[in-house]
Amino acid sequence: MRSSSILTSCAVMVVVLAGCLAPPAEAQIRRLAELSMTDIQALDRARTVVIIPAGLFEEHGPYLPAFTDGYQNEWLSVEVAEALVARSKRPVVLFPTIPLGVGSPEDFGGRRPFSGSYTVRPATLRAVFMDLASELGADGFRWIFVIHGHGSPSHNRALIEAADYFHDVYGGTMVALTAYQYVVARDRPAVWEGDDGRENAGDVHAGASETSRILFLRPELVHREHSSATPQTAATDADFARVAASQNWPGYFGSPRLATADAGAVLMRRSADDLSDLAVRVLDGFDSRTLPSRGDTANEAFRVLDQNLVRRSGVLESQQREWLQKRGLQ
Repeated sequence: MRSSSILTSCAVMVVVLAGCLAPPAEAQIRRLAELSMTDIQALDRARTVVIIPAGLFEEHGPYLPAFTDGYQNEWLSVEVAEALVARSKRPVVLFPTIPLGVGSPEDFGGRRPFSGSYTVRPATLRAVFMDLASELGADGFRWIFVIHGHGSPSHNRALIEAADYFHDVYGGTMVALTAYQYVVARDRPAVWEGDDGRENAGDVHAGASETSRILFLRPELVHREHSSATPQTAATDADFARVAASQNWPGYFGSPRLATADAGAVLMRRSADDLSDLAVRVLDGFDSRTLPSRGDTANEAFRVLDQNLVRRSGVLESQQREWLQKRGLQ
């Protein structure tokens, strides 16, 4: 009897300790796709943070998958969710990934998209996120973070405009975290320096940085031939248009051959720290709209990209409108 009592007492203590060590019920990460109607209604929707990861299908040259941006954004979304639960003690709901985005690197050269670049018009992306904001806002959610890192200015403007709509109509806060320039520490050492840094100049798409990130996240999807890739260096703004317009351009900038999984781990960790810190600050009242926006086109190379994208989107919109009118559809 005595040993049985001791065992019972120990079992009770284990249960109590487990309860003490477990995160509070209101501070958990849930996946929306797995929740029922009653599960969602049971959430404190005024405090719950909804994180919407997104990505787009965009060629990343001969070595990386078309959903490279999406894999990065999905990983970052989980990291931000974990940081918010730990630091803000708020419940977090992860929305399913939205596989839509605006613009492709071919727009630097004013050429038609390559295979793998399957994007939408800026107005389409804005409408999608405005619709989602409307549904979530009408259901009582007041905090939404979008993680949709991609360089196109039109892409980022569309997300910022959808966020402004949510604020104005529903009185909540919706921030496309990746649409703003924000870093926790400005004195981080460069990953590639000296000759490597010069070779990798212009690394904004599928170069050493993104190749390293995917080597870290999904190494099985990186073609081994990246280690002998010919550099596509863009040292000046004018070089982007020149490189992208060249007949045999392989669809990347910079130098994929310099990539390593270790470098990818460093870069992804830095991105996670930046986004997590910004998200926590926003929850504490910081206005992200005071930050420099990636929707701006002060950079000449990205201004050219944006102009070419807007022109291409206009042609597509006219084509679709003409077809709808012929069919008597609106």
